[in-house]
Amino acid sequence: MALGWVVFVLFAGCSGALDNTQAFTVSQSCMEDTNTFLWEINQGRPKEYAVLMYDAFGKIGSNVEGGNANQPGLLQQCRSAHGPTFSGQYCQVFLRQGTVQYFVGICVPDSCVEDDVQMLVLYGRLQFGQMSLIPPLPSILVNQSSQEMIMTHCLSNTIDPDASDVTCLFVCCVMVAIPLAATLFTSIIRFQRNREVSPTAESSSLNTGLNLYGTLKTNGSSSSEINSSTSEENNSTNHMPLCLPRSCVYRCLQVFSLQTTSQGILSTSSSIPGGGYSSLNGIRVLSLLWIICGHSAQFPVINNLDNYKNWKKTVESSPLYVFTISGPVFLAVDTFLLLGGLLSARSLLGSIDRAEDKLSPRLVANYFFKRIKRIQPLHLFIMCLTIGLISVVQWGPYWFPLIDSLMDCKTYWWANLLLISNLLPVHEICIPWTWYLSLDFQCYATTPLLVYFYRLNRGVFAVVAGGLLLMTTVASVVITALLQLPVFQPSTLTSENYVLYYYVKPHTRYGPFLIGILTGIYLTTKKDQLLKRKWQAALGWFGCLSLMAVLVGLAYILRETPAYPSVPHALYQGLHRPLWALAVSWIILACEEGYGGFIKSLLSLGFWVPLSNISFACYLTHPVFIILYIGLQETPIHYTDINFMYLFLGHVVLTLVVSYVLTVLVEKPYLLLKWSST
Repeated sequence: MALGWVVFVLFAGCSGALDNTQAFTVSQSCMEDTNTFLWEINQGRPKEYAVLMYDAFGKIGSNVEGGNANQPGLLQQCRSAHGPTFSGQYCQVFLRQGTVQYFVGICVPDSCVEDDVQMLVLYGRLQFGQMSLIPPLPSILVNQSSQEMIMTHCLSNTIDPDASDVTCLFVCCVMVAIPLAATLFTSIIRFQRNREVSPTAESSSLNTGLNLYGTLKTNGSSSSEINSSTSEENNSTNHMPLCLPRSCVYRCLQVFSLQTTSQGILSTSSSIPGGGYSSLNGIRVLSLLWIICGHSAQFPVINNLDNYKNWKKTVESSPLYVFTISGPVFLAVDTFLLLGGLLSARSLLGSIDRAEDKLSPRLVANYFFKRIKRIQPLHLFIMCLTIGLISVVQWGPYWFPLIDSLMDCKTYWWANLLLISNLLPVHEICIPWTWYLSLDFQCYATTPLLVYFYRLNRGVFAVVAGGLLLMTTVASVVITALLQLPVFQPSTLTSENYVLYYYVKPHTRYGPFLIGILTGIYLTTKKDQLLKRKWQAALGWFGCLSLMAVLVGLAYILRETPAYPSVPHALYQGLHRPLWALAVSWIILACEEGYGGFIKSLLSLGFWVPLSNISFACYLTHPVFIILYIGLQETPIHYTDINFMYLFLGHVVLTLVVSYVLTVLVEKPYLLLKWSST
């Protein structure tokens, strides 16, 4: 979090000599209440509120050498203290001592504003006897005895949502209420139909396609059956006066009801439209779990660990941690880009075939419309939910690294709506993890153009595709070299340039998506198998697995941030993502052509299918749980392997449960509505 405040110098214990020309200004009510509190704690038997406030102050703990410099104190205990004319208010004082930056939680009367607190600390007025309530870190641990105040920040004791917060929460409630109401309505209609219509008449009605209320024919009806049922209703003359005015409303209620949206979510049959590519389900889910693992391991590291230095030393000394904390964990994002390119090419080519081999503007417009309706309802729901949570949740002392980026939603929400958030500076991105949706859509927009060139002239297509791949590779190499970017490792957790100029930009991340388009075109249009001999498959598998191992290993070897333009870092940054995409493309190709062996059996298990069906919701919701967990903590997290494993498993379980609910309530209705309108 950027700290753009004026730096104030405090001498040891915050009570040393100060410039007497500076005006000491604190509001009268704050000064009176503070004096009351300080007088009370100096008594022989102080009142309970004073004890609670004093005890809530942050104090130096053990393992400062290992990174336990923050002193959060006790937020809830501070708020529970009620004095004669005031209550306890939790504030954070951000300090720098030498090269160490840390914060101290303090408990002051709620009549004090942040400027008052700053003056009280700056002029050493928060003292217990002759001892400062905010002592510096001991010089034996830090080679600097003086403190510098960076800023102060007070957490409000009350929840005070503004109009935008209320609006966002209202939108979320409406989006959830509509399918619940539709479910209730559909249940009532079915109950009335089953009670009032005789079995013989009902059977006759179902056989002839006459449905008075436009409800689903059976629990197993597909979306195509909904279209068929509606069409038959409109052609019926016996019920035309009653059905026509209401059929559209009934159809929408059907589509939004849980009776419809819950169908097929937990099915173990292939979730890939059009069938085939069964290995994609396993690849998608394993990549998602890899991302959740990386986020679970990295988010708490930002400011929550009480042994950060020990964690960093362990990570950098053990190659095993490269899978969860270094660049390779985010190769899973490139896998998603590859799958997106593959499926977008297959979908567009299939639409062209159904349109009598014509790539018309209307077909392209429908192609984009489908994509927007696929991602935007749940995306905007999560955005509104996150904005609402900011105002209604009583956050803990570790919320501050996240508040700025999430609060940007109130200013830059339009970028998410237009799917261009990744083009903004990184500190302006609303709910930062949604940058991927913008990048994916921008890459998605290039598929029609490439398919057009493919159908126009294969030579032109090869030149265009090769030029785009070369462009994105060279852009990554040059940017990495000029800005001396690292290969993503612990050092880049504070490297703004890495995200600002490289990580989220389409010109550096397009390679895997392009390879996905090429793979999709090949698999969709090929007439003969590429692999005809077992030795070819064996050689391909050896090369694929060796390449993946090298890419992961090099990330560990190149883990240090270069102090000067580094050719190895630049080349790795420019090549490793397209090469990873090529390796995953081989796995898909080998599985499709019958040379996948046990890997295809593993990736094609029916177990992956229901998880794949809710994977989009999982991606959007899992950071919310991680942020909630971090933001509600009052004490730091102690890093151990077992602690982080339990964090990961806990986040996964909560994510799966809530993602299923959001899939059937928010995501699936719009997909069905889209299908029924085409």
